[in-house]
Formats: sequence, C-alpha cells, structure tokens
Amino acid sequence: MMKQADLTEFEIEEENFRLRIARGSSTAPVQQYIQAAAPASAPVAGPASAAPAPAAPKAPEGPVIKSPMVGTFYSTPSPDSPSFVSVGSKVSANTVVCIIEAMKVMNEIQAEQSGTIAEMLVENGQSVEYGQPLFRLTPA
Repeated sequence: MMKQADLTEFEIEEENFRLRIARGSSTAPVQQYIQAAAPASAPVAGPASAAPAPAAPKAPEGPVIKSPMVGTFYSTPSPDSPSFVSVGSKVSANTVVCIIEAMKVMNEIQAEQSGTIAEMLVENGQSVEYGQPLFRLTPA
C-alpha cells in the first residue's frame, strides 16, 4: 500500500497507541522533537514606525542545498546528538545534512551534491519554506 501511494513513512498517534512505518530506510529511528511555545507573558513588539524596515536578505552566492519542503529544520538527529554537518564538513550527494519535520514526520535531507559546507543559513528549530536555502557550499 505504501508503494502504491508513493509513501516512505507513515505515522499515527492516538491516546495510548503510536504506530510508525517506514520503508526503504536502513537508518535507526529518529527521535521526535517537541518545541515549547513562547510564554503568554512574552512582550509584544509595538509598531515599527520608529525603526527602519530591515533590508531584504541577500541571496547566498554559490551552490546551495535547498529545503525540499515546508517544515521545521533540525541540525541534529536528537537533542543530545552532534550536528549532522557543520561549516567545513565535506559532503557528497547522499550525505544527510539535516532533518525537516513536516506533519509530525521526520524527513532526512541529503545534500544531493558534493562540496564543503561554507555557511549554515538557518538556525536549529527554525521554520523553513519550500526552496529556501539551508546551506551554502563551496564546490568539490
């Protein structure tokens, strides 16, 4: 059924029951991150009329690894683990560089090209958009 629907992972969770099915992956299961919401007493920014508008972010130069989906970016497989990659890491096309959580599913993202990580363009736990640059590379 998963092949027919072109699914690689499926997860369902109810009160005291959790089922996760993945196909085509020989990696260990990935821990799920839970992000706490900001406290209700957090200060709210006032009108921006007193401050100048920030400049639009400059597009990174050189080859980039882009997000293939909308979700939350995680640089580590679990909170206690080291980052998949850091600045200076050499990557090949099949190197896992991060995880993007989308709809409670953790998706490992591969570099899909060779090079060296020159810059990390997003922060751990940051929301990302489809096509958003995640890493800038220097060619191999």
